[in-house]
Amino acid sequence: MGTDTVRTDTADEAAGRRREQRGWYFYDWACSVYSTSVLTVFLGPYLTSVAEEAADADGFVHPLGIPVRAGSFFAYSVSLSVIVAVLVMPLVGAAADRTGRKKPLLAAAAYTGAAATTAMFLLDGDRYLLGGFLLVVANAAQSVAMMLYNAYLPQIAPPEERDAVSSRGWAFGYASGSLMLIVNLVLYLAHDSFGVSESTAVRICLASAGLWWGAWALIPLRRLRDRRSGSDQGARQAGGAMGFRQLAATIRDMRRHPLTLAFLLAYLIYNDGIQTVISQASIYGSEELGLGQSTLIGAVLLVQLLAVAGALGMGRLARIYGAKRTILGSLVAWTVTLAAGYFLPAGAPVWFFVLAAGIGLVLGGSQALSRSLFSHLVPPGKEAEYFSAYELSDRGMSWLGPLLFGLTYQLTGSYRDAIISLVAFFIIGFVLLARVPVRRAIGDAGNPVPTTI
Repeated sequence: MGTDTVRTDTADEAAGRRREQRGWYFYDWACSVYSTSVLTVFLGPYLTSVAEEAADADGFVHPLGIPVRAGSFFAYSVSLSVIVAVLVMPLVGAAADRTGRKKPLLAAAAYTGAAATTAMFLLDGDRYLLGGFLLVVANAAQSVAMMLYNAYLPQIAPPEERDAVSSRGWAFGYASGSLMLIVNLVLYLAHDSFGVSESTAVRICLASAGLWWGAWALIPLRRLRDRRSGSDQGARQAGGAMGFRQLAATIRDMRRHPLTLAFLLAYLIYNDGIQTVISQASIYGSEELGLGQSTLIGAVLLVQLLAVAGALGMGRLARIYGAKRTILGSLVAWTVTLAAGYFLPAGAPVWFFVLAAGIGLVLGGSQALSRSLFSHLVPPGKEAEYFSAYELSDRGMSWLGPLLFGLTYQLTGSYRDAIISLVAFFIIGFVLLARVPVRRAIGDAGNPVPTTI
């Protein structure tokens, strides 16, 4: 009788966990459309055109009286959004840890981002300041929401399931992004048939991403459960600054594991390059190469599809050659791809698709293998603490690439110079990663060293 009860409880617990996991996948399904349709495809070129409409005779806009070249405005807005996210994330993270109530905070961040994205429908004429404001709000909210979303993974999946659950969520996101891009492409190409202008079609695509985000977010918010926090009363009264103090304490602890810190620094630098290429490629294609929106959407679709195949292929290579060597190889591929992008002829969509294929094949694997390699360098029992710092530090560095891109264009007036400047992130990241003795780092962290790493 007792054994049957234990089995029933275990089965019920497993069923509840599966239900939560399925709900968790749907947040990636909900929010990935923002990353793909808004940030990667439509908003960069469109906001740039709005800023150019408001620019003076020399091509400058003047937010808060500061002269900014219209072509740099989007990149600067992305940088500002990341800075805002870095300031907000420790406060939200501390509140989530103190109360154990991540779901209300996830809902607040998700619907703030969805509302700001939906409001992008209002971006017509020369309203570039409104566009920059909505981008900062939406992008910062997305970062905060993703931090909370990722924090659920250790709670809904035991260690032996975590890789599979995480991968399924990632796959849901790419599938969602691809599906909506196809719908956006139909609307954009056939906007005359629908009786709307090209500008209106773009604004509908932007707003639809916000509506999609908000609608599908209902599923994870209904299925995910909050767990009581184990924090003591003093922690509950510590206030928002606790987030920054906890981050500082984690960094101090990492100093006892300098090789882990060295890997994290290498990752932050080359991942900043990856994130900047993703966010600025559409502007490069539209402004420098003169490619149409339909070509850009098709290229992003190609990236989405090949990223899945590339990640699986790089995973197989990692089993043979080790994760570190595979990542180093991917950084060489990124460098070659950007160098090729610098020489792409204008008005040649075929070559832009070749460039997109190169990006897709190394995109997913670079990030997936970096996260798995870092997991070996985390001291046992400190997984959540170290991965919180990993997420926050990741966001904290990702303003530097867009800033470099924007400054290079500001100084040279050339998007080709701006795109080639990003090679520095991959070269520096390669050198720093190559200097990390990964086997010793894993041993120093107190973890068993895999045969192939």
